[in-house]
Amino acid sequence: MTDRGVEIDVPFAVHDRAVFVPAAETLVLADVHLGKAAASSVDAPIDDGADIRERLERLLTETDPKTVVIAGDLLHSFARLPRGVEHDLDRLLETVDAAGAEVVVTPGNHDTILETAFDGETALEYELADGETVACHGHERPKTTADRYIVGHDHPALSIEGRKRPCVLYGPDTYEGADVLVLPAFTRLAAGTTVNQLAGRDFQTPLVRLSDGFYPAVWDDSSGEALWFPPLEKLRKLL
Repeated sequence: MTDRGVEIDVPFAVHDRAVFVPAAETLVLADVHLGKAAASSVDAPIDDGADIRERLERLLTETDPKTVVIAGDLLHSFARLPRGVEHDLDRLLETVDAAGAEVVVTPGNHDTILETAFDGETALEYELADGETVACHGHERPKTTADRYIVGHDHPALSIEGRKRPCVLYGPDTYEGADVLVLPAFTRLAAGTTVNQLAGRDFQTPLVRLSDGFYPAVWDDSSGEALWFPPLEKLRKLL
């Protein structure tokens, strides 16, 4: 490993807490958790609705997708929508619409009342236009066969020199011969689960069985690119 990370050939581009699949012209993000700040018992350090919308707007400009897939947990609350969430969601959808893209939501375990706020397209498992990739939340085993799965649910983060950084985890051929891509939470209010020492049994998603072969990628704001690290099996000996 060098100070610039490792080189890896992947059919997607890692962005800040999201990935873009060029062959499908699709931007995928997960775990937006709108309403998390309002549901918190402490004052949130940021306006999560505005922060999410502004960062998504930057990603839309960078990638120019035809489709935006939210791979689960668009909402945070199970029983009722906190005040302001519907407004935040409307603004988010307007941002995507203004960019000329369509929104698809694959409901997650937190999205039990999704239909009360979102009347757009939903699918438990969404097949991307590349014909190879399926996006879903990842809290359940997928029924659709694919070459690659993009999921959320676990909020992965990598601890580097004592600092926790949200990361993408990419496992080639790790789930029944298919690749698995685990996204970090898009909301910055999620603490993230440190994956450095996690075994497969420690992950909540059933798509991660053995964690050793997963490559972490961390977005670097200063360079405007993703830095890839060796797979967790090797990385544990370096960090």
